[in-house]
Amino acid sequence: MIYPIAAYGSAVLKKRAAEIQPDHPGLKQLIADMFETMYESAGVGLAAPQISKPIRLFVIDATPFKDEEPSLDGFKKVFINPKIVEETGEKWNFNEGCLSIPGIREDVSRNPVVVMNYLDQEFNEIQETFTGLAARVIQHEYDHLEGVLFTDRLSALKRQLLKGKLNDISRGKVDVDYRMKFPNLR
Repeated sequence: MIYPIAAYGSAVLKKRAAEIQPDHPGLKQLIADMFETMYESAGVGLAAPQISKPIRLFVIDATPFKDEEPSLDGFKKVFINPKIVEETGEKWNFNEGCLSIPGIREDVSRNPVVVMNYLDQEFNEIQETFTGLAARVIQHEYDHLEGVLFTDRLSALKRQLLKGKLNDISRGKVDVDYRMKFPNLR
């Protein structure tokens, strides 16, 4: 099933998501649906809050970045109840976008190395270190679980300049080729 993407302004995108247990209802299907939704929307990551589910779960498939980083070919993972343990290295800018904020891309500064504890879809405990674009995608999706959007990481001036476009997105005044759910549709 393909879910509609929660648009900028949706309350679920600004709340810290709740941890889940192995008996979470329909988890295996939800994960499959999240991958299907992400692919249909041409994304490289999707967090559960983006489909209006306030739980600590995200999926990524960074294969589209394989030309820039060959190690990302087939880099597909599920993260349940993740926790960033450490972020290191000299921050670097990269132009980010978000399925919940279509049509807006901005440079965001992030650390190049992230150490994360998480559970895979079989609820095995894993601690793993990610670097480069993989680390960036993971940090972006992790932010969604914390109620943080990439626009929150921009300067106050940049956010002010984007305010009109962001308000238009929340009202459904945006051209997008995937299903979305708009909080202020008029």
